[in-house]
Amino acid sequence: MIDDLIQQRLNKLEELKKQGINAYGHRYARTHYAQEIRDNFKENEHVCCAGRVTALRAHGKSMFGDIKDNSGKVQFYIKKDIIGEENFAFLKKLDIGDIIGVEGDLFLTHTQEPTILVKQAELLSKSIRPLPEKWHGLKDVEVRYRKRYLDLISNDKVRDVFILRSKVIKNIRSFLDNRGYLEVETPMMHPIAGGAAGKPFQTHLDALGMDLFLRIAPELYLKKLLVGDLERVYEINRSFRNEGLSVRHNPEFTMLEVYTAYADYKDVMELTKGIIQSVADEVLGTREVAFKGQTINFDKWEEISFADLMKKRFGINPDDSSDVWLEKLEKNDVKVELKKGKISRTFILNLISDMIEVDEPHPVFITDIYTELCPLAKKKKDNPLLSERFELFIGGMEIANAYSELNDPLEQKQRFLEQIEDASDAVMDESFVEALEYGMPPAGGLGIGIDRLVMLFADQPSIKDVILFPQLKPEIE
Repeated sequence: MIDDLIQQRLNKLEELKKQGINAYGHRYARTHYAQEIRDNFKENEHVCCAGRVTALRAHGKSMFGDIKDNSGKVQFYIKKDIIGEENFAFLKKLDIGDIIGVEGDLFLTHTQEPTILVKQAELLSKSIRPLPEKWHGLKDVEVRYRKRYLDLISNDKVRDVFILRSKVIKNIRSFLDNRGYLEVETPMMHPIAGGAAGKPFQTHLDALGMDLFLRIAPELYLKKLLVGDLERVYEINRSFRNEGLSVRHNPEFTMLEVYTAYADYKDVMELTKGIIQSVADEVLGTREVAFKGQTINFDKWEEISFADLMKKRFGINPDDSSDVWLEKLEKNDVKVELKKGKISRTFILNLISDMIEVDEPHPVFITDIYTELCPLAKKKKDNPLLSERFELFIGGMEIANAYSELNDPLEQKQRFLEQIEDASDAVMDESFVEALEYGMPPAGGLGIGIDRLVMLFADQPSIKDVILFPQLKPEIE
């Protein structure tokens, strides 16, 4: 069926070539967008409009159609005795999906529909493949992701999600810029995979004969800028983790990281609130948003202690020995993976992720996270077993991670050594420790998952719905 439709269009294309008509035209001097015509309609105004044909209705010696551009769609009307017999015959061969330019005067139909009375028309791009409405392929979710361009053509709601995404990022930039933060760019290829927990992608630089890693986080480079006396910096960065796919994880993802000299994690809490509330106010115009059937109120924020959760659920204290941890976890029917005879760091991190899924839809800061699990964060003054760190959950999803940055080079080196002892693939980042030795001011650092934040504001159930071209399994032939 689809092959027959494609062949019909190819035949039309061949006919156009024989008539000397260029089916893939040059630039078009557009004067008006579709929505502009509708919003500011003026009877008899002369306009030039360009876009994709989304509807055609022939009526003998006349035809109506819809033309759609980035702003919306508007109706056009072609009359044989106005445009001429030859041009009318050519335009009758238009197909849904063709991109055209039309020039003419505006009028209202008897149903008060703003319409372009066409005086001239040009074919700007011949569509050889029919749009999805003709073959129902876009009902397949995989096809929607794999052929996002069709998804955008067919579904205005999908287009709206990505327009919203752009507005969210623009608002975040504006918020930070207005508060004296400097946007920077740091390397995406690292000699050492550091700054976060995660399995990196490996690559090789032929020119220098060295192996590199795609970054799992920009954190260590950004903190080197604090050492360089850039006191307020941020980066909206692409990071990569060679791990699983899920509704919340894509191997390539977008993060916002912000570093503020002379601040701590409590200051960063307020910064985080400000960023998110600004997006709600400026982009959506409301602090109450719907997500997965629940209402999220961005005026309601809560703090919950991770240490208290661990005590309540497992009876575990941060100063318990590994053997005691094992004993208490096993008593609570938790399957434990041993590494070097003790609980592996990977297992603990996964345990945290599973442990602190928050049921409340409103924003919840999880604080008092064990220092053992925070190699780059400062210890709490009143309890060194706990860190000055929080993880932010909204709508049950982890959205942000932040802490008071550890700026003691001796302690940082010792923590790196402990990581190496715990994980055979861990490596000491000597260059970062050396940078700290020159002196880094006390600072608060923040990471926000942009993709997940957009999921919240756009009420989308999967991260694939907010990434234009998400990673997918290979197509099966």
